[in-house]
Amino acid sequence: MAQSPDVNRQIVLNERPSGQPDENTLRLTTAEVPTPGPNEMLVRTVYLSLDPYMRGRMNDAKSYAEPVALGGVMTAQVVGQVVTSNLDGFEAGDYVLSGSGWQDYAISDGTEVMNLGKSPQNPSWALGILGMPGYTAYAGLLKIGEPKPGETVVVAAAAGPVGATVGQIAKLKGCRVVGVAGGAEKCAHIVENLGFDACIDHKAPDFAEQLKQACPDGIDVYFENVGGKVLYAVLPLLNPFARVPVCGVVAWYNLPGLPEGPDMGPAIMGTLLRMKVKMQGFIIFDSFTREVYEEFRRDMTGWIADGSIQYKEHMVDGLENAPDALNQLLSGGNFGKMVVNVGA
Repeated sequence: MAQSPDVNRQIVLNERPSGQPDENTLRLTTAEVPTPGPNEMLVRTVYLSLDPYMRGRMNDAKSYAEPVALGGVMTAQVVGQVVTSNLDGFEAGDYVLSGSGWQDYAISDGTEVMNLGKSPQNPSWALGILGMPGYTAYAGLLKIGEPKPGETVVVAAAAGPVGATVGQIAKLKGCRVVGVAGGAEKCAHIVENLGFDACIDHKAPDFAEQLKQACPDGIDVYFENVGGKVLYAVLPLLNPFARVPVCGVVAWYNLPGLPEGPDMGPAIMGTLLRMKVKMQGFIIFDSFTREVYEEFRRDMTGWIADGSIQYKEHMVDGLENAPDALNQLLSGGNFGKMVVNVGA
């Protein structure tokens, strides 16, 4: 079913998953297209962003944001287009960045909505390199990781939108950069197209030994996106005063309880203590000042313009395919920033 001007398709949380979401977790439903009132506008979704944090929003657990309610529309940032507007500063035809969620249409009063203009170049990039993932990479690396020329930076999930950007910025700052990704094709892209010094396939049986060989001087900054065995392989390689920005732990998002195997808590805490490591988690929405965001927009726009930063999207067609695409993302099956083409 394609996007229609007369029907509002919505994907809602049908039940809370235990482990990986399945066919019962999310449900496609339809509603009437809403009508904007005074000081409101109707936004039609063009592109929908899929991101790992969405798995956590399915759980009824304490976090940095409220969980999605049962029967509620799944949360997401979208690039949409204004259909009708009764709101100053927005006109029909404007592209906007908003939090409309997994649906074709949404009413907005303009809160936390960015007007992208009538004809933005590469509008879906506002969901990636020029949006939350790009800003996450920039602020997490530079403000928490604080890389210095000549240091070794290791980046998990290096083919994803955050990891790929982290590595490229680290190279611009004069670092040796080692990526970690799943599969030979991703690793080749990371080295040949993104300019990393090396990339290690985490699926290799001797992954930990390969990582050690790629980091002969140890690791000064580890940008954490995944947790799991990658973290465990990094721990013994961390140098004194290493920095570990913790952006995500996607390897554990679908676990219904504690990971199988030995308790790694003592090893992690012992390493942090002995090596005087700074490990800091962050959520991009509230961990940095507005000035940091302005620095990001200025620097990233320039780097893209002069070709210093490369960017790759993984585009999926159709709102109805978003649930399967999210599972693909959570299992590492994406190659670049996962975006759903809902109405382009």
